[in-house]
Amino acid sequence: MNGHAHSRRTVLTTGAAVAGAALGTAALASCSGGGPGQGGQSQPAPKGARLAGLDEVPIGTARPVTTPDGHKIIISRRSENEVAGFSAVCTHQGCTVAPEPEQLRCPCHNSLFDKFTGAVRGGPADAPLRPINVAIEGDDIVTA
Repeated sequence: MNGHAHSRRTVLTTGAAVAGAALGTAALASCSGGGPGQGGQSQPAPKGARLAGLDEVPIGTARPVTTPDGHKIIISRRSENEVAGFSAVCTHQGCTVAPEPEQLRCPCHNSLFDKFTGAVRGGPADAPLRPINVAIEGDDIVTA
């Protein structure tokens, strides 16, 4: 067997494993405990991808959105010109956090996070939510 056949098989096998892991991550996101390493990409969508209109995220609120490539994130708006983004994957066991009026809460084990900074407000999570770069562009909130 030559090196090309082996390399191609390795690439195909690795690609299948990555695709399988991505499907597994989507299934785990609902709450079965995938661990703090879930969703390890540093930026889920290319710069400038529209996430929501400014009118969809009133000042002082946070809301879940899905990026164009399928990642669940939370975007929040502290003031007229200040927005923040975080992975919606809890750093405790990989469940999906949800916005509440005063904070973000993980429904699995009640970890609490600051909706404007992603910082842990209450465990069992001990690491902040992973930041996602977002910005205001015109009347939209986009990836930055």
